[in-house]
Amino acid sequence: MAEIAQNHRKGRKKRRSKKLSTRVDFTPMVDLGFLLITFFMLATTLNKPQTMEIALPSKDKSAEDEQSVVKASRAITLLLDKNNAVYYYEGTRENEIDPVLYKTNFSPTGLRQFLLKRNYEVMSKIRELKADRERLKLSDKEFDQRLTAIKSDKSAPIVLIKATNESVYRNLIDALDEMAICNIERYAIDDISPFDLSLIETFNAQNKHSNGR
Repeated sequence: MAEIAQNHRKGRKKRRSKKLSTRVDFTPMVDLGFLLITFFMLATTLNKPQTMEIALPSKDKSAEDEQSVVKASRAITLLLDKNNAVYYYEGTRENEIDPVLYKTNFSPTGLRQFLLKRNYEVMSKIRELKADRERLKLSDKEFDQRLTAIKSDKSAPIVLIKATNESVYRNLIDALDEMAICNIERYAIDDISPFDLSLIETFNAQNKHSNGR
């Protein structure tokens, strides 16, 4: 800070001292900046890659037999096709009668509405569990344990996701997202079979014939 030099002699004017230019040294700020960067790099957790757990079909013969039994009552098969089309049917072919194939889309009123309706009992139990967590202050560990038990309920559907060669990868991601949104715990990705392709071909042929009338 500049000081004012005063002369107390009589008959002379007061003279101010010459002001010096102000100079700020930013060198310490550079060191501080590097220290802060180093601190945040060490203290901050890096983003972990987001992964998705997928259950693949077992090659074990007994598991295949069990899967065939399950399909009759709980299985839902999703067939992903070109132009973002998605087909689904419940159960399997029984007594030489093919299952009924339906066509839908990935909108909230399409596949999601069907899965939520099919998984209604589990969704109701999950809503009650969330209410209990707010009311009873359940711990995260206890909540997760009870949630896993609910999702594994015997009434919960089991979904098989199959894609044709003309479907796109985005459709598979959308289907997996619907599994998470609808709280479907058990699902698997499988190769599409000639039987599934025949169902799609028959469905499109019948609808083309109906629209042509």
